[in-house]
Amino acid sequence: MWTKEFQCGGHESALLDCRTSGSDRNTCSPGKAVGLTCSAPDEVRLVGGASQCGGTLEIYKLSEWKPVDDSGWNLRLAGVVCGHLDCGSAVSIQRRQTPSSRFIWGLKSCEESSPIKCLRLISSSAVLEVTCSDSVRLVNGNSLCSGRLEVKSNQRWSSVCEDDFDQQDAEVVCRELGCGAPSDFKGGLHGDCGGHESAPLDCRSSVENTCSPGKAVGLTCSDPVDVRLVGGTSRCSGRLEMKHREIWKAVDTEDFDWDQKATSVICRRLDCGSAVSTEKKMDSSEESVWWINSSCVQSNSTLRDCVTTKEESSTNSLEVTCSDSIRLVNGNSLCSGRLEVKSNQRWSSVCEDDFDQQDAEVVCRELGCGAPSVLQGALYGEVEAPMWTKEFQCGGHESALLDCRTSGSDRNTCSPGEAVGLTCSDLDNIQLVGKNSRCAGILEMKNKGEWRPVADWDSKWDQKSAAAICRLLDCGSVVSNETTDDAPDQLVWWIKASCVQSSSAPTKCIKLTDDSESYFRLEVVCSDLLVQPKISPTPSMDGVSRAKQQGLQVLQGSDFTITCSIEPQYQGGSFQLFFTSSNTVQNYTQPAVNHSAHFLFYAADHTHQGDYSCVYHVNVFSHNFSSESRPLHLTVAAPLTELIIRLVVLLLGLMSLITALCCHSKACRIQKPG
Repeated sequence: MWTKEFQCGGHESALLDCRTSGSDRNTCSPGKAVGLTCSAPDEVRLVGGASQCGGTLEIYKLSEWKPVDDSGWNLRLAGVVCGHLDCGSAVSIQRRQTPSSRFIWGLKSCEESSPIKCLRLISSSAVLEVTCSDSVRLVNGNSLCSGRLEVKSNQRWSSVCEDDFDQQDAEVVCRELGCGAPSDFKGGLHGDCGGHESAPLDCRSSVENTCSPGKAVGLTCSDPVDVRLVGGTSRCSGRLEMKHREIWKAVDTEDFDWDQKATSVICRRLDCGSAVSTEKKMDSSEESVWWINSSCVQSNSTLRDCVTTKEESSTNSLEVTCSDSIRLVNGNSLCSGRLEVKSNQRWSSVCEDDFDQQDAEVVCRELGCGAPSVLQGALYGEVEAPMWTKEFQCGGHESALLDCRTSGSDRNTCSPGEAVGLTCSDLDNIQLVGKNSRCAGILEMKNKGEWRPVADWDSKWDQKSAAAICRLLDCGSVVSNETTDDAPDQLVWWIKASCVQSSSAPTKCIKLTDDSESYFRLEVVCSDLLVQPKISPTPSMDGVSRAKQQGLQVLQGSDFTITCSIEPQYQGGSFQLFFTSSNTVQNYTQPAVNHSAHFLFYAADHTHQGDYSCVYHVNVFSHNFSSESRPLHLTVAAPLTELIIRLVVLLLGLMSLITALCCHSKACRIQKPG
């Protein structure tokens, strides 16, 4: 053990520069050796504001403090900075223009949870200013405007007790956090607010020592950003506009990651139905827009959290179409879920007994999905909405469900668990091409009426993504999955792999991008890539006939041939002929010659009766594949000579019977009196 006491002032640069005690220490109890944890060096600060929780964001890297460019930042990312500084929630971000450009830190895209780890040097004159709440925050919520309320006092964060918190207290918290009015809260604050104070710590507070477990306040403030769709045929379609900082502007997305899932958030916010389509419209005139981060929108954050600081104009705007009056809820994609119908501003579930295949076709078409593939009650959770009271009577050609006729009388009851669950497939909009099989080739999708190859948007396409395509095409399991670059640049649809893996409608996962070209394309090979082989007797063979019910009939003692063949997809391969009877299973193998093989059998007898099937085997794309024909049932009949003899015997017998009857009749007439 070190034998002297250190007596540092705290300003020294090295421990041994400190004074020490004059006398040695003789003893030190076991377990008393110093253990020390040093925090990481400061790498983030806000300067020039009223407190350490507001000002220009600066990052310490490469032994130097530099400000941060504002491009790409939103409140959700700024919230990470506020948390790093032990401040409250992010309240606002804005751009500050400096007189001249210089090298500062710019945000780049990366997988890190902290934006501080994702910076690169760029030349810019626009720096980011962040304001955090000093003394309140909402934690463990799904946005900056929801969570468990905590208050900071004496450098310590404390939860707030339910019994001491009311509506007026909640209004103050939501106002301080830059959110809208409180929509839901449970719990209590150590205070008594009138509702007009600017911050909860300005409120009078009472002394409270205890709070029961589970009584901490959970608070949800509404989103201060308003949304509307303008210029469409209804309030549920048109150009997307947002009201932010009291100004209405069109919306453009900066990360090209916008897809139907992001659109569904907007539709839900407007209380419209499901997302049907999204397009990026171009205009020759530039206008000021609100830039939004679409991945943030999909994370259940408030829209306020997702608007970025970018103040550039744009020639693009988002055109959104939602279904007015139907939606699928609780499904695993935008094209599956429990069906709900909106009437008189109220959503109602639909009873399974009042809905059929033609009704389902109309719904899938209205939602911009493929044909219905599954229609079954109770697939997607218990019914929460009230039940629709009439039966739909669609012809299948209608463009909207509410255009269909309905029954005249209302239904009074619908059993629990009988609400319609519907899955619309995307089969007609997906194909694999270029490999002489519908189950192998370059992946193509149809979107906006146009077929294009598919390219990987986020470099995360893997076996699970390819397996989803094979499953959707009813092509078995995935065998191989590659990204090719052997074609010239061409227009492609960009797609997000994680979306494909969880969707019955992958075309809903196509990214909203301008027309862009790529020489990268996705190539998928599925296991069930072979067509079904055919099985048949040789047509010109004597002694063979087709019975209407029995299948194939062969005369006993005749020779017969069974031919296996397949459409000319691939060269080579082999055929196995399987024979199954009541007491035996046999198989025979021959190479495929000109895509067929002939199996000759001599002198048919009862041992040849049974079922025959052909199995074709071939190695393609460095993998072994097999495909089996339908079964052919064969029976063995008695030979022709035997049939003739039996017929002659039968005729002689009939003649004898007739002669006997005639003789008997004549004898009876002779015995009668004249």
